Amino acid sequence: SYTTDTASREENKKTIESLYRLSVDIKKIRRLKEWVLLQDVAYVQEIAGILQEMGADETTVASVLERCPEAVLRTPAEVNTQRALWQSVCWNEKQLIKLIEQFPESFFTTKYHKNQEANILFFQELGLKNNIITRFLTSTPSVFYNPVEQTKSVIETLQRSYLSLGGSDANMKIWILKLLSQNPFILLNTPTSMQENLEFLQKNGFTDDEVLQLLSKLKGFIFQLTPATMQKSMLFSKNTFKCSDQELKELVLKCPALLYYSAPVLEERLEGLLREGVSVAQIREMPMVLELTTQIVQYRIKKLSALGYDMKSGTLESLNGTKKDFEVNYSKIQSKKERPIFNPVAPINIED
Repeated sequence: SYTTDTASREENKKTIESLYRLSVDIKKIRRLKEWVLLQDVAYVQEIAGILQEMGADETTVASVLERCPEAVLRTPAEVNTQRALWQSVCWNEKQLIKLIEQFPESFFTTKYHKNQEANILFFQELGLKNNIITRFLTSTPSVFYNPVEQTKSVIETLQRSYLSLGGSDANMKIWILKLLSQNPFILLNTPTSMQENLEFLQKNGFTDDEVLQLLSKLKGFIFQLTPATMQKSMLFSKNTFKCSDQELKELVLKCPALLYYSAPVLEERLEGLLREGVSVAQIREMPMVLELTTQIVQYRIKKLSALGYDMKSGTLESLNGTKKDFEVNYSKIQSKKERPIFNPVAPINIED
């Protein structure tokens, strides 16, 4: 830990000069993390040298140190140890320096080195490919800060849950690896909270097979919810669509977003659709539109309306889906509208 009391301290002139020689924007560091410049000991030249050894050019070194100036407070030994660890899951140093440039803070967090090392080994033993592990290191670095025992405990909970819900031993490994690659944040949950969420679904009438479906469809994000938030979301949908418990269950299976998004978010999106002239009955028929933000819905309705498409009488299917899905549907509607009624070069079939 470093002192952040800036009032009574002076900047380290040696640090300033070293950074200046490397063409680092000192003003940017002063604005964002001035406390780094106040430390008595810094390893500017040494850290820059290690980055250059890995193939970083002058621009890359300056960019890394501007975005993560605390890198210069790490000792060369710490950084070299981290370098060796990350290299164990990278193809080469060219890929490694590219990752450091994109995610410098993840790389220069050296405090949890032992935990990082143990977790990487465990993931490799589990069967995760190195490219997935590097994605974890950069996008979800906090996963590696926990003791490996905690990670193992979460994996064991997933394994038990999968088998207890009717999954087979043969498919378990593939299922877990897919789930982890889609959502590494699962590993930040506690086994107790994970179990509580599964029990909540079972108490609300979902069969084991249906719970397994929801887990896969939601890519494990269900573990980041709580029984209380899920209860509120389900109650909102039940009241909105005026449906029975069985009908609600079918809606949730059709559109797991009804379970995943909080009641206020669902309400905001529903109101956005209603303002555009869409009916509750239409939304119930195609609840997946609630996965879209109000801004996306407004943009798509505006584009479709320009083609003369009436949302009130038409289906919401053309509004639904990913950006790519929408563009395909839009093109079909557009070409249909532009197609001439009579094609003079088309052959005419005359019956004898």
